[in-house]
Amino acid sequence: MGLVHCIVNPASRDFRCGKMWPKLQLKISAAGNEVQAYMTEKVGHGGQIAYEIRQRWESSQQGGESEGKPPLVVAVGGDGIVHEIAGALRGSDIVLGQLPYGSGNDYCIAHNIPRFDLDKAIEILTTGTDRRCGAWRIEGIPCQKEGDYPAPESNVWDGKPTREGNVVRWAFLEADCGITSDIGRAKLRRAKWIKGSKKYTYLGVTTIPFWKRRKVEVTIDDGEPEIRDFTLISVTAAETFGGGYQINPGMNPVKETGLLIFAPRLSRLAMLSLMGPIKKGKHIGKWGITQKPANKLNLRCVSPDGKPSDSSTKIISYLNIDGEPVIQLPAKLEWHLDQITVRGATQVEW
Repeated sequence: MGLVHCIVNPASRDFRCGKMWPKLQLKISAAGNEVQAYMTEKVGHGGQIAYEIRQRWESSQQGGESEGKPPLVVAVGGDGIVHEIAGALRGSDIVLGQLPYGSGNDYCIAHNIPRFDLDKAIEILTTGTDRRCGAWRIEGIPCQKEGDYPAPESNVWDGKPTREGNVVRWAFLEADCGITSDIGRAKLRRAKWIKGSKKYTYLGVTTIPFWKRRKVEVTIDDGEPEIRDFTLISVTAAETFGGGYQINPGMNPVKETGLLIFAPRLSRLAMLSLMGPIKKGKHIGKWGITQKPANKLNLRCVSPDGKPSDSSTKIISYLNIDGEPVIQLPAKLEWHLDQITVRGATQVEW
């Protein structure tokens, strides 16, 4: 038992996380832990807090879980706060934990942390197993501000971009581009009155009929570039996204080679029908959807006259990164092992 740094997103699960936190804190303390709590106040604040914890540890060895052990930093909320904290801890020996209180909590699924039993999730904070896990490095053009959601800025912990004007983010769960990322972008301006997973169902049904067809130039690893019509491109660090949808069967955080999901141009009926097969991981092979090994992916926009471009085109293709649409094409994605230590259940399916 020792010190636990808990970074809480009070807005998670439609602001219920903040209301529940006092009870959660009592439960963590009752398990014999000393709790240091931090409440986030805006998008990106979780990463700033985590990086301050990291700096204290690396400069003076303060804030460790116990004597001589690195800190345990727990994300309290959903996959969004996990993403922020993981980015700031990446490359260090600090341990990331999670107490699930979001809508999807796919990071918990990956590490077999119970999503609906917080007592057992708290138990894993002290009895779980630490594993070094991989992540996708993603560099591209930052999206513009959307309503109250800010335009992404460069973070020192993400590393420098290779091209001026780009930003870098790391995906510890998933990155997707196409119809799913347009739906993710739509949540920033529409359907805020709908709660939970029903919001995404509504946004999907109302976005798909008006989604503009597009092409992308795809280069996989060191292969030749190919221009393709596409509906969905996805890479992940585990099998699921969206709260258990098995988008990438067989992928896990320690797999040496990444896996790419590619859906070509689909009819609108097929798009509407897609989520059922994805839920069960039965979409590979349907409607031309493929899964193939990939450690590097270069995605370039294609202009209306069919020419690849290193600049955005009129039809913007967004990239969701761990559920947040923060980058747009063109972009480069690279799979890297051994990026962060995660505390999960002792038994995992991979």
